[in-house]
Amino acid sequence: MDLKDPLGELWPADISDNVKRLKKFLEENKPPYFATVGDYVTSNILDAGIYPEIAVVDHRIMRQDIDPIEFNCEHLSVSNPPGTITAESQRALYGALEHDSGFRLVADGEEDLLVLPLMAYLPEGSVIVYGQPREGMVVITLTEKNKTWARDFMASMQEAQDQ
Repeated sequence: MDLKDPLGELWPADISDNVKRLKKFLEENKPPYFATVGDYVTSNILDAGIYPEIAVVDHRIMRQDIDPIEFNCEHLSVSNPPGTITAESQRALYGALEHDSGFRLVADGEEDLLVLPLMAYLPEGSVIVYGQPREGMVVITLTEKNKTWARDFMASMQEAQDQ
């Protein structure tokens, strides 16, 4: 699997249609955790009154700065340069599982790859949503198979970095 390909099911509709579909999907499936990655999908989901347990943003859409999203819960900023997954980001996302009232992570750099530690850390059945630019929204329902893939992919990134 290539990271340019969707890591879950691509919903190719307009964002407003996708958010309506997502609301129904979450009500029917009742995942143990629901997480979002990316400012565009996160802001549209919040605007629809859907509140993820974990949201990861970087205050940028398509590499353009945007006004920060307002969050009414605990949030933390971490350094996460483009193309990386820092240890600090991983610790913050792992720790996010302990927050009952929601957690927001603001990546100083880029949040795109942070979907991988979420896949590795969240329990099976959890749902992660991120945007696929100009294509739609990607919805990942975690299985042991895609959790293992994410852990293996992150390990291979670390090995490449160590060499």
